[in-house]
Amino acid sequence: MNAPAPIDVKAATRAFLAQTEEHMNAYLEACVHCGQCSEACHFHKASGDPRHTPAYKLFPIAKAQRAQKWPLKWLGLAPAITEKDLAEWEELIFDTCTMCGRCTEVCPMAIDIASIVGQARKAFVAAGLGPADLLQAAENSRDHGSPLGLTPEKLVDRVEWLADDDEVDMPLDKERAEVLLTVSSIEAMKYPQSLSAMAKILNHAGVDWTFSTTGYEATNFGYLSGKADIAKVMIQRILDAAEKTGAKTVVIPECGHAYGVLRWGAANIIGRPLPFEVLHITEYMAKLKRAGKLKLKPYDTPMTYHDPCQISRRGGATEDARYLLDGFATHFTEMAPTGAHNWCCGGGGGVQAMSRAAPLRHKVFQIKIDQVAATGTDTLVSACANCRLTFDESKTALHWEGKLESIVEIIADHLVED
Repeated sequence: MNAPAPIDVKAATRAFLAQTEEHMNAYLEACVHCGQCSEACHFHKASGDPRHTPAYKLFPIAKAQRAQKWPLKWLGLAPAITEKDLAEWEELIFDTCTMCGRCTEVCPMAIDIASIVGQARKAFVAAGLGPADLLQAAENSRDHGSPLGLTPEKLVDRVEWLADDDEVDMPLDKERAEVLLTVSSIEAMKYPQSLSAMAKILNHAGVDWTFSTTGYEATNFGYLSGKADIAKVMIQRILDAAEKTGAKTVVIPECGHAYGVLRWGAANIIGRPLPFEVLHITEYMAKLKRAGKLKLKPYDTPMTYHDPCQISRRGGATEDARYLLDGFATHFTEMAPTGAHNWCCGGGGGVQAMSRAAPLRHKVFQIKIDQVAATGTDTLVSACANCRLTFDESKTALHWEGKLESIVEIIADHLVED
């Protein structure tokens, strides 16, 4: 077996400094080490490990800053970063942070730790570090179109199969369309009925829409892994496809981080405003309902709703799902806490893609089990395929007998046809 490549500590330090922007410096100086963020973090709550305190994740960049600015640096007395530091920090930055932003909700200084973790990941990657499976997912996206092997050819096969099997029109590569519908490879490969469900809903409402084989993958593992060049490639593909079809709206499927990246980050990443509106599928369905284009039969199953962090807490789109459920889900009970304060699924931020993070991820799911149990229901509905996959795997590991549902699929199953 080959020995692992040596860690270039100096390169890592330079990378941390290069990723530090002015607002980062303000955040690093603002932390008062109060520890309130620890009680808001699902990883700390599940493990009790003080290293999982969110503020501790500021240390990589903070230590690099101190080493650079130390008054006696020229005497060699600055606190240098070590290989041991990097090995410990890599696990903390990648495995124990979903970038969900719950810590910022309670921080008295409003420090956006999630954004600092994102910058730190870029630094680790620049120094040649990072979890192999997450980095491979990013490279698969660049080289093959998606992290899970959903190539353009496989997308065509999936769409044709679903259109035939579910008897639904699923337009692909229309020359012109008002709406470009993107997909998550998690849905396409793990929960394919989500794709036909979205198609049924858009067709029911008379929407002029299409899939595209040149810009279809909404997930962005370049962003999650810290590979900024790949993040830009994935955004550009959707941008080009939307401009080619003349789409005025790009609809993001049931994927939280895909929504956050394209809706809130894309313009900054590519350096220009997006020429179209970006809406999550729950926002778009709510828009259809407000316009009287979404008619539904009652959904009578007792259920509760999990708010995906990047859609609700960091995305601001909390009420659309509830607007859809209002008058439709006849036995809907909110869990506590809920909305922007809800507990994370434990698999966001790329953590779901890291095999070594699975044991802690499963521990985090106990928080969600307890939340659901407190509502007196056993059906958990959400609007994120990554949350669903995280829950599915943890459900098996913890032998939970509850049921997981997609809000898109249950709405598609309860459409009132004219």
